[in-house]
Parts: sequence; structure tokens; C-alpha cells
Amino acid sequence: MDPVWQKMQSFFRWVLENGDKRTDPWLLVYSPVPVATIFLFYLFLIWVGPKFMRNREPVNLKAVLIIYNFSMVCLSAYMFYEFLMSSWLAKYSLLCQPVDYSTSPLAMRMAKVCWWFFFSKVIELSDTMFFILRKKNNQLTFLHIYHHATMIFNWWAGVKYVAGGQSFLIGMINSFVHVIMYLYYGLAALGPHMQRFLWWKRYLTTLQLVQFFILSIHTAYNLFTDCDFPDAMNAVVFAYVVSLILLFSNFYYRSYLSKKIKTT
Repeated sequence: MDPVWQKMQSFFRWVLENGDKRTDPWLLVYSPVPVATIFLFYLFLIWVGPKFMRNREPVNLKAVLIIYNFSMVCLSAYMFYEFLMSSWLAKYSLLCQPVDYSTSPLAMRMAKVCWWFFFSKVIELSDTMFFILRKKNNQLTFLHIYHHATMIFNWWAGVKYVAGGQSFLIGMINSFVHVIMYLYYGLAALGPHMQRFLWWKRYLTTLQLVQFFILSIHTAYNLFTDCDFPDAMNAVVFAYVVSLILLFSNFYYRSYLSKKIKTT
């Protein structure tokens, strides 16, 4: 047998067998194949969707968007509460927090909210589908696709191997930001008469950038301290967060600063 193929099979077995035994039975967790399939299907829809809609009228999704966005507000608020309370009651450290792999009620509560956070990223792929159906193809930016497509892999790995520990801060802060973000989208979906109340979009982008800076500092600190949390996971998270800082900073500049410079 080809040595390369043997190594690939061996690595795949390692991926399957070395996960968190508590989360392995949960939906989409045990194997990377379902998540990879979702990812490929997502990319396929991005490629074929605009072609399919090219000669068709935009779909009116007002009711769907209102229900979806406010449902995501509720889900994000629930996850923020669960991350906050699970970490608070378990006396988590902000500086160094290993994963509790036990089946204690608090450890399982944290693991479950990590799974919900991962699954919310699968649900959020719907954002892209709504853009396509409404023919808002200008919204299908590299930033949008990169962020949505990669988050499902990042948090699949998080739930598979480190459901808790240091990763709780990412989920908690991001859930809070998404409460605000989906509230904005939900209000916007109500109709043009809401536009006068939505002057704070720029500050939403600022809030997203602030979260990435906090997470980059938090992760960088743990890379250089003796903490019982996988350095490889911290390194991947740090590199990923830096990439988001660069992409969101570029978006902020193009959306707000460059326009301001041109008008002065």
C-alpha cells in the first residue's frame, strides 16, 4: 500500500479516536466528514447560486429574515448566558483555564454550550444563502465567505478536542457581539422605516474589531505561559484572529474612512 495513503489513513484514525469522548456522540462531532461535506456544499451553492438567480427576480424573504434574525438574537443571548454562568460557577480563570474533561454537571454544561456555539456557525451559513436568493451578490465578499466557511471547522475542532477551557472566552464574547449584530439585522429586515434607527452600523464593526483584539491578546498571552491547554490550538486561534483583524480593518477602512476622506 502507498505509504502516503497509509499515513493519511493513520492520521484520520487519530482524528477520530483522540477526541473528547463526551462530545463524540453529539451531532456532527465524531468525524470531520459531515462538516467537510457541509463546507463543500456551501462552496458549491456560492458558485451555482448566483448563476441560478441571474435571470430571476430576487426572492422576497422579509418574513423569513425577521424570524431568522430575531431567533439568532435569542440563540446568541442563550449561549452568552450559558458561557458566562458555566465559567462563573466553575470559577474559570481568564489567564489560564485547562479543559475539564469530567462528566460533572458544570463541565457538561460548558461542553454543551460549546456544541451549540459550533452548531450556530452551521446555522449562520444561511446568511450567505439569503444574500444569494435576494441577489445581494455584492455582499458575497471574501471576508464574508472566509469567515463563515472557516468558523465551522474551527469550532468543530473546538468541540471535538477542547470543549471548554480557554476557548470559553471566544464563545462568550462572540455570542455577545452576535446579539447586537443580529439585532441590527433584525431591525433592518423590518423595513426602510427603521433606517433612521440604524445609524450605529459603524460602531457594530468597531465592536467586532474590539473582540478580535481582546481574543488576540488573550490567546497570545497563553502561548507564552505554562498553561495546560494545547499550544497548537492557541497558535491556530491566534493566527486566525489576526487574519480577521486584517480583513475587518480593511472593511472598516473601505466602508467608513475612505468615503470620509473622499468627501473632505
